[in-house]
Amino acid sequence: MTQEITIQPGIYQHYKGNNYQVIGLVTHSETLKKLVLYKPLYGEQALWVRPAAMFQELVEVNNESIPRFRLIKSDE
Repeated sequence: MTQEITIQPGIYQHYKGNNYQVIGLVTHSETLKKLVLYKPLYGEQALWVRPAAMFQELVEVNNESIPRFRLIKSDE
């Protein structure tokens, strides 16, 4: 059974501190894998995609599991 992916549009903070705007969840045309379409809110602000599963995963920081990205402001 696959885990349902629920990533809402909004502003997310990466665990290293930078903020990103998530535009939405998209589907790869060949693999049908879910990807997150987002852009950094710094620098040139180019569009990027990242596998949704990776976007939602936990990372280890100082022996603590924390979200790679956490929602700080919803667009909904």
